[in-house]
Amino acid sequence: MSEAPRKLPFFVAGEWRESSTSKYVDCFDPSTGDVIAFAPQCTAAEVDAAVQAAQTAFPAWADTPASARVQVLFRMKALLDQHLDELTLLVAREHGKVWNEAMGDVLKATEVIEFACGIPHLMKGPALMNCTPGFDTVQYHEPLGVFAGITPWNFPAMIPMGWMAPLCLATGNTMVLKVANFTPLTSMRILDLWQQAGLPKGVLNLLTCDRDESEYLVKHPLVKGISFVGSAGVGSHVYATAAAHGKRVQALTEAKNHALVLADAALERSAHGIVNAACGCAGERCMALPVVVAEEAIADRLVQLLKTAMTELKLGPAYDKSSQLGPVVNGDRKQAVEQWIQQGVDEGAELVLDGRGVSVPGFEQGFYLGPTLFDQVQPGMAIGDREIFGPVLCIKRVKNFEEGLALMNGNEFANGSVIYTQSGYYAREFARRSHGGMVGVNVGIPVPLGVFGFTGHKHSFFGDLHAMGMDGVRFFTELKGVTTHWFSEAEAREGRVANSWDGMISMPGDKL
Repeated sequence: MSEAPRKLPFFVAGEWRESSTSKYVDCFDPSTGDVIAFAPQCTAAEVDAAVQAAQTAFPAWADTPASARVQVLFRMKALLDQHLDELTLLVAREHGKVWNEAMGDVLKATEVIEFACGIPHLMKGPALMNCTPGFDTVQYHEPLGVFAGITPWNFPAMIPMGWMAPLCLATGNTMVLKVANFTPLTSMRILDLWQQAGLPKGVLNLLTCDRDESEYLVKHPLVKGISFVGSAGVGSHVYATAAAHGKRVQALTEAKNHALVLADAALERSAHGIVNAACGCAGERCMALPVVVAEEAIADRLVQLLKTAMTELKLGPAYDKSSQLGPVVNGDRKQAVEQWIQQGVDEGAELVLDGRGVSVPGFEQGFYLGPTLFDQVQPGMAIGDREIFGPVLCIKRVKNFEEGLALMNGNEFANGSVIYTQSGYYAREFARRSHGGMVGVNVGIPVPLGVFGFTGHKHSFFGDLHAMGMDGVRFFTELKGVTTHWFSEAEAREGRVANSWDGMISMPGDKL
């Protein structure tokens, strides 16, 4: 892991190319603090070349039968299985996820590819013979053209190569992936595997670039749709900009997920689930669980259990399989989280466990933060309402279920919401009345399998069709309806239309 950092290329029309840019971004190994690569800030001309390559490849790829397209996906799934350890190490090295979390990042990409292998079935449209007398209608799902995927740095395998590429490609579209500047290495390696699986040139293209070039990609006249994952501010802008240019958009954005812990919950088991959800992936995921809303009756006991469990987490380098909490992605992120912790102190929250100032022997330059726990977080405190993206857990206390639910539903974000309880009644009430798009009952990270959609609500999502599941299939396709009528010999001889609706509606007196 000591090789010299290199300038990374970008991928267009089936080949890796060196960018003409003079601007590069440092990519770090968060466990050591070392720079391991330099990501190019590709030019607008290079973005255009990627879009043009995808446009050129689209007609032949769209015309390829779905049963033939999925053969590429079957081979791709086998290659991901074959290279699982290699890709896990790449995720751990460039992002900082500990081993099992990094492996999960890759497996979630594989999961959606498995779902997309069913695209010949998933793209089947509805049909009805004799809709009106003698008229038949069938609808087909068809690809649209070139899509752009704009991805965040926190899941370098799952999001670009799971949420975006598999369904886009399986449905017959082509794609330009703008992957995160901080963490491009995993996506680049997976792209090599796509080519090895037999994906035609130009069907999938990949680059890194700055904000202006990303904006150009969003507005490009050949791009039919945008799949975006990132902050709410940028996601809202992408949604408004792309929609104004006539494109379809799915923009998955921020969250501040809460868990309501009732007095009847299995506290010890619940505490361990909460710590996993709050500190897993160092809290750098939109489905992290950064806030617990605890009933007063058990709040003191729960805080002690959480503090004990968080203190016992083993902090260490991502690629050490015994590590339970790895570093955050880079020095800027570490500094930002430390500033959030200080803001929580300044706002008056009770700092029960402070993760600042930690160090890992032998990895002193790594970007490490220990678990942090705040109690007595009050309404209006920013630390309890805004996304932090770090291993920071806040406790809000309430008197009962109704107060807790109202507090949770008052947040502007609604990706996930969780309840810990042994009561079927309260579990059902919570699932029915929570604003969260993904609800967990005694499940800290209620992300469904890839056969379901990732259904964030409120300011956690901008668009109409979510990622994955049947929403994903619909996002990457459009319906075409074909209505057919065959003339009888008598009708053909008659040579006139019976009425102006001509079979579009059933008229009084139609033969039954």
